[in-house]
Amino acid sequence: MAKPVTGFSKKTKAEKIDWLSKTYLNNNPEAVQTLQQYWNEDSKLQKLHDDFIENTLSNYYLPFGVAPNFLINGSLYALPMVIEESSVVAAASNAAKFWLNRGGFKAQVLSTQKNGQVHVDYFGNEQDIVSFFSEVKPKLIESVSTIQKNMKKRGGGLLDIELVSKTESLDGYYQLHCTFETLDAMGANFINSCLEQIAKTFEAEADSFESFKANDTFPEVVMSILSNYVPECLVQAKVTCNVAELAQKDVSGEDFAQKFVRAVQIAKTEPRRAVTHNKGIMNGIDALILATGNDFRAVEAGVHAFASKNGTYTSLTDAKIEGNLFTFSIEIPLAIGTIGGLTNLHPLTKFAFELLQKPNAKELMELVAVAGLAQNFAAIRSLVTTGIQKGHMKMHLMNILNQMNSSENEKKQAVAHFNDNTVSHSAVIEYIEQLRS
Repeated sequence: MAKPVTGFSKKTKAEKIDWLSKTYLNNNPEAVQTLQQYWNEDSKLQKLHDDFIENTLSNYYLPFGVAPNFLINGSLYALPMVIEESSVVAAASNAAKFWLNRGGFKAQVLSTQKNGQVHVDYFGNEQDIVSFFSEVKPKLIESVSTIQKNMKKRGGGLLDIELVSKTESLDGYYQLHCTFETLDAMGANFINSCLEQIAKTFEAEADSFESFKANDTFPEVVMSILSNYVPECLVQAKVTCNVAELAQKDVSGEDFAQKFVRAVQIAKTEPRRAVTHNKGIMNGIDALILATGNDFRAVEAGVHAFASKNGTYTSLTDAKIEGNLFTFSIEIPLAIGTIGGLTNLHPLTKFAFELLQKPNAKELMELVAVAGLAQNFAAIRSLVTTGIQKGHMKMHLMNILNQMNSSENEKKQAVAHFNDNTVSHSAVIEYIEQLRS
């Protein structure tokens, strides 16, 4: 039975691997070799990766691909995508190609405000904390002047502080709701630093407020943290064309448009469908977020909360037919950046920004929204025509062949065979076994 280890983070990488090998891996040399084969030969580059997180053992590689031919606001882009799912990049590329000659994608940022809260417990007279906040607010703003000096020079910074009572939902719960503009930075560290300073000033000033002292009831800060729910940091993307231009093989434009709109309506109505519908959207969004070194977990959390903003989880996209015009659109919250974090550290992230022609944060928001819309279009297009599995399993074929350690000749023959046959895991195994026999 394994025993707890002390001082693990202080061990060298070799010592950590040695301990793990002896404790959990039965001194298996192949397990250690697996870690080592993913180290960068360039020791400087490996050291850079080692410093991203604590207790680094190796590098976990994901494919870095590109989806070309995205016409967005009149400019042509190739979108970098980091993802392991077989059909995502192919689907994005197909959607980009489809809309290339139909006007392309249009995108615009609607708002860029981010937020965070100082969460406060106060069980005294509400009017006292309201009066205190009114008096202390200028001092709270002044207290972060040093922290936001450089951000203010660039045109950003703290926008406002509001006292919000949440006592109807939770007894004694108030918050200082703070709004920020962080420009090209995602701004998490900046926002959190401001919030913590505001909290310190708030508590220090409260100690000398007469009404609190008279009743011996003081507000107490519980915690200070930014929010990843950013419904005031919105971007919209859409595509439009004449219904007749949507004609598919054996399907008229009118029939396709009606089925497409109906599919979106179902996702707007049924949460079980909406979750999978939106997961497909996030395939495209997360892949571009990862490629640009942004926080896909924060984006995921905020986007899914936004999908539930009216009390029911629903589709992030909308589709409609007005006369002869088809419109497909998305509106999502995105708090992302083009400076800070890994954006200036990871070599492939630097490459991604070069590939995207060095967008600012607003431009990157537009590109990300388009990636999500394109992914959703490709998925619904398949669902209402050929079905999702035909294309997906064709792309998954190579994964199955690699699992079977197929030779290049076997792969070539299998690809040719399954051009005209249905791909399934059992069918591929059976075919390869026939070849080998």
